Parts: sequence; structure tokens; C-alpha cells
Amino acid sequence: MRLPWRARPPRRSAEPAAPPGVSLRRKLAMTAMPLLLAATGLLNAHSAEAAVACRVDYTVASQWGGGFSANVVVDNLGDAVNGWQLSWTFGAGQQITQIWNATHTQSGSSVTATNVGYNATIPSGGSVTFGFNGSWNGSNPVPASFSLNGVPCTGNPGSPSPSPTSSPTPSPTSSPTPSPSASPTGGGGTLPSSFRWSSSGALIAPKPDSSHNIAGIKDPTVVYYNGKYHVFASTAQASGYNLVYLSFSDWSQAGSATHYYLDRTPIGSGYRAAPEVFYFAPQKLWYLVYQTGNASYSTNPDIGNPNGWSAPKNFYSGMPDIIRQNIGNGYWVDMWVICDNANCYLFSSDDNGHLYRSQTTLANFPNGFGNTVIALQDSNRNNVFEASNVYKVQGDNRYLLIVEAIGSSGRRYFRSWTSNSIAGSWTPLAASESSPFAGSSNVTFPGGAWTNDISHGEMVRTQVDQTLTISPCKMQYLYQGRDPNSGGDYNSLPWRLGLLTQTNSTC
Repeated sequence: MRLPWRARPPRRSAEPAAPPGVSLRRKLAMTAMPLLLAATGLLNAHSAEAAVACRVDYTVASQWGGGFSANVVVDNLGDAVNGWQLSWTFGAGQQITQIWNATHTQSGSSVTATNVGYNATIPSGGSVTFGFNGSWNGSNPVPASFSLNGVPCTGNPGSPSPSPTSSPTPSPTSSPTPSPSASPTGGGGTLPSSFRWSSSGALIAPKPDSSHNIAGIKDPTVVYYNGKYHVFASTAQASGYNLVYLSFSDWSQAGSATHYYLDRTPIGSGYRAAPEVFYFAPQKLWYLVYQTGNASYSTNPDIGNPNGWSAPKNFYSGMPDIIRQNIGNGYWVDMWVICDNANCYLFSSDDNGHLYRSQTTLANFPNGFGNTVIALQDSNRNNVFEASNVYKVQGDNRYLLIVEAIGSSGRRYFRSWTSNSIAGSWTPLAASESSPFAGSSNVTFPGGAWTNDISHGEMVRTQVDQTLTISPCKMQYLYQGRDPNSGGDYNSLPWRLGLLTQTNSTC
């Protein structure tokens, strides 16, 4: 979508290192017993006779020399809890250095994580998630046991656990009840074989000023962090592209949020487009990945500070040979980074039927990307066009790939695939125009259809880090659409941002 700026013919509507991660699931079968109110007032039990029963999933998402990042999911199998504390003891003296979506106290090896205001309630059958960065020396074993509100949690390490039921996802205009890491969705479950969605109206529109005559806002990336949605997007106008940042605590506030134009920051002016944002835990830095004619990135220790981004740096010295050999009349666009416990991968598209993948080690990131291969291709360039996203599916042991395609009517929609590994082969899942991941055939518009295109966007994730983890439950996808009657120069099309909410969740 986002072309390196040069004279571009109008697009016709029909045109086309680190130690491995460690995971522990603790299955906890608890008998009913009284839940005592804590004397500190931090706990407010829903009932003095509430039965506590829970399951804890503690996962080391990534680990590097002297540091690690962990995710903790607490599934409530008993009565509803209003106010929670989860306690455990580290087995090798690990220390928490940063925590999100909880607060914590630590005395020696003993840790207690406590809810924050927005996630105090865990409904019966629901779950809550938080994450943290920590330090280790010598070894980094998984904690042997956990206690929820003072009740010991014991079980069999590694035993499978049933999928919990998550609390309902808010509508695009309601106040979110975020789960503790990135998203108000969360929970367990599996991906369905087909998808249905409901769309909001256009939530985010351009805000031109004296130096930004913007026609469209597009290509969004989003994370939910510290009680806010943080959105980065491309700004499009006849003269080219750049980037914008906005943040808000509720989708109903998205339209009134202040727009910070990143050409006024060290990111600079010139062609920048199609951003992706994530927190790279090993370095404790936010990364903003975007295209400049090359695959580029900037870093920032504080996602909420628009002026904190570094000047652009490139992942490659130039276009990899395999892309040059296959790009034809297409464009090298839409860079996307995702990491597992050992490696980081950079995907990109060429508007010519090819999806490419490069690789480097987690320890070497952001340097050393090579071994560029074709990860997916189609002889019909419209079927594998651009705007790929790759995500780790929470609790499903699979990765989800979605790619934007151009349908027979010229309208944009998404196809999807799954794989057991990022570097593995991809199996189609909701991958046709008649049964897409998301398109005009499976998206409804309760407020009235404002677009026929479901185009370049980003999932609201459950984790903000480089694993790009999403829940398969009640998914939400921020996307670009436009007035069906609009046309003309591609760079001047009136793109706006809307939110899809999944309506056929399996959990």
C-alpha cells in the first residue's frame, strides 16, 4: 500500500542466542473455603464465603543474558473475585525490575503482585493477565507454587488446562475493561474456522494543520499500554506520506485525540509509512518499524513521548536480491517484525504476489537480518498483495498470518493462514474471497456502511512485547476504510480508521 515516494500512477480500484523460553501451566483444583478480607484494605471480596479456585499460567516469553520477560495468566475457576493478590517465591533470587498491569512488592525472593484499578475484578470463569521484566543470575527456574488471595495453589506442572471463559469485549464506543497487558480482550479459546465481525463507524479522521494538508489516515498499528491505546498511522497526501501518533483511554475518545506529527521529531520529514510498534523486552525499548524505501526503525524508551523517537536506521543495506528478482512492477512495502524465544523475523510484501521473510537472532536484533526467502506466494498478485500481520495465538500454539488481498470487485479484504512456527509452512484458514478473514462479506455495520474496503490495519494484542501475542477470544482489529464513492489519485483517497470486533468468538 504504502509506496516509496515517487511519481505513482493512480491505482485502479481493481488493481491489483537467548535460552529457549520456559512455560508452566499449573492446574489448580481447590476446595471451597472462606476468602478473608485483607487488613490493608487492598482486597474487597465479593463475598465472605467466596470459593477460590484458579489456574496460573506462568510463561517466560523471552530470556537473555541477565534478564527475562514473563507473562502471567490467572484463570478464575471459582467465585468472582473483586480485588486480588497473587504471591509466589522465586527459586533462584530473581528480581522484578518492571511490571505492567499490576503493582508488586518484593522482599528477597518473595513476590506479591496486586491488581490495578481497572482489573480488580476477575469474574467466575474469567481471567486476568499481567507481565513483567526481571533479572536473573545463574538460573531462571519457574516458581514452584502460587497463592491467590492467600489460598495456596498446587497442581501438576505442565498438565493441560481447559480454556477459560473471558469477560465480554467492550463495544467500540464503550469503556474498555482491559486485561493487564495490552488488550481488553484476553482469555483462552481457539481460532474459529470462519470469522464474523461488527464494525464501528469511522473513529479516526485526518486533522490537517497549516503544514499538513492530509487527505487520509491509514495503516494503523496499536497497543494498549498503561491504560491507553497508543496508535501510530500513516498520513497520506498528494505529496507523499509520513507518520502520526495519538493516544486515548477509550475508543469513544479516538476522534478527539491530539495528533502528533512525527515529521517534527527526530524521525524527520520525507517518506515514512506503514508503521508497526512493539516493546522489545531484552533492550527495554519501544520499536517503531516503518518503510522509507528500505525497512527502517526508530526506538524510544517511552511510547507516550512523541519526541523521544530516535532518527531512522535501516535493517538492510539495500533491497535483498530475492526481492529484487521477484518484485516486477510492484513495490517493496509493509515491513513487519515478530520474534519467538530464539529469533526475530522481518516480513515484507511486494504488491506482486510474494510475501518475504528474513531472520536474525533475538540476541542480535535489530542487526543481522538475512536468509531472505519467499514465505508465501500466489501467481495472482491480487491474492497475496500487501499489509501482512503475523501474530502468536495465546493458548493455541499456533501463529496467525493475515494478508491483504484485492477482490474481484476491486475492494480490499483479508485472507488468513496458520502455522506451528513463524518460519514454517502456512495452512489456509478463512483464505477465500467468499469466506475471508475480514471483508465485505463477513463484516456488518450497525451504524451504516461507511466503507466497502477492509484494508491495512492491526490487531489489538494481549501482549505489547516482540512476541505479538493475541487472544483468539473476541478479537478486535483497527483497520482503514474509505467512502465507497471516493476515487482518483491513490495518495489522495480519504482513508479513515475504524474498529472491527469479532462476533463469533469461540470463548
